[in-house]
Amino acid sequence: MAMNLKSTFAACSIRAAVAAVLLASTASAVSAEMLDLEKDELKLGFIKLTDMAPLAIAYEKGFFEDEGLFVTLEPQANWKVLLDRVITGELDGAHMLAGQPLAATIGYGTKAHIVTPFSMDLNGNGITVSNDVWAMMKEHIPVGEDGKPVHPIKADALKPVVEKFKAEGKSFNLGMVFPVSTHNYELRYWLASGGINPGYYASGDISGQIKADALLSVTPPPQMPATLEAGTIVGYCVGEPWNQAAVFKGIGVPVITDYEIWKNNPEKVFGLTKDFTEKYPNTTLALTKALIRAAEWLDADNNANRAEAVEILSRSEYVGADAEVIANSMTGTFEYEKGDKREVPDFNVFFRHYATYPYYSDATWYLTQMRRWGQIPDHKDDAWYAETAKSVYLPDVYMKAAELLIEEGNAKKEDFPFGTDGYKPATSDFIDGVTYDGKTPNAYIDSLSIGLKSGQKVEGSEIVGG
Repeated sequence: MAMNLKSTFAACSIRAAVAAVLLASTASAVSAEMLDLEKDELKLGFIKLTDMAPLAIAYEKGFFEDEGLFVTLEPQANWKVLLDRVITGELDGAHMLAGQPLAATIGYGTKAHIVTPFSMDLNGNGITVSNDVWAMMKEHIPVGEDGKPVHPIKADALKPVVEKFKAEGKSFNLGMVFPVSTHNYELRYWLASGGINPGYYASGDISGQIKADALLSVTPPPQMPATLEAGTIVGYCVGEPWNQAAVFKGIGVPVITDYEIWKNNPEKVFGLTKDFTEKYPNTTLALTKALIRAAEWLDADNNANRAEAVEILSRSEYVGADAEVIANSMTGTFEYEKGDKREVPDFNVFFRHYATYPYYSDATWYLTQMRRWGQIPDHKDDAWYAETAKSVYLPDVYMKAAELLIEEGNAKKEDFPFGTDGYKPATSDFIDGVTYDGKTPNAYIDSLSIGLKSGQKVEGSEIVGG
């Protein structure tokens, strides 16, 4: 009996020793993958929009925790407050408009060196007009065999409406979310492509309404539908779910998506101060890794996770809109006029098409639009655009994060643009068919029918030079 007990204890000891070795081995493997974080408790900001999704998913699915990060997500009142709080360090990073890091770095508005290692999504915006404006536009829009308006709807159909307002002495007021927002530039691009001047900025006049046929002003995203309903504006450009909200309320009609204005255009970015990335390089890598995993989850298996994502985003701590409204675009459809729901599988893209890679050519496009409308008052040579893009966009950090994920088995090599020089090929996938090449920004600016050209600037209320 004693021998049996001895044998049993010996066997248990051996098993315990083996288990201890395996546990130590596993712990060693995990610690080898875990970055040595300089800061692990973070507060990140966002605006209540569908495209904040990578942050919500990284939190809810434990991707932040997998990287050793303990994150608090906090909604912000507006884009200016969000940017200011990142600059002061009250927020460690945030969901940002693509134009914000660029504008801050060049000193338009607030001056601060803001950078991004991660592009959060493609597409996701729309332009909505009031029911009255839509009724007037419809007279100028061709109809298909199904009796529905032919898409994409060009701003040519809006031009006679704007002219009617002008003839009656009424302002044609439109809303966008921020002066350096993608929405401002997309709305301006669409209007200008139809011969409607959206106005210029000048050093002494930051209204953006110099020589304007349509008057654009700032309205926070969640307030867009109510402002439209009140009649303060007659249309707006905003991200989801605030276009679909107008459809559900019956107060307006989305006429075009940004996918139709510029196919697979970059939308939001994840912004950090340059100081943060230099002080906390491993934390920056860990954040980027978690966000890449979240983006991949959002697009995985042909959007199979989108229904769950909609439920998460509908919660009050995130977007806080009805799940049905969010699902109208998030699940691969988009409703224009009430009942005219169409398949738009790429309305929201979070990972495919290399959506999360921070391309220099994307940064350059936004800089060209800042110059086109006078936010950059003076001519800059092509080298300036390249240098500015490279000072803000951090593809090296992104690719390092991707390599770590691939080594860990959490990502596939083919999902990343290895070998790219940071510039997408030239494209004419714009509503006006104009070709954009990120390596020749000045030639592109000069090719656009409305806007400042090389050598031109705005002085007072006039365009001079050139």
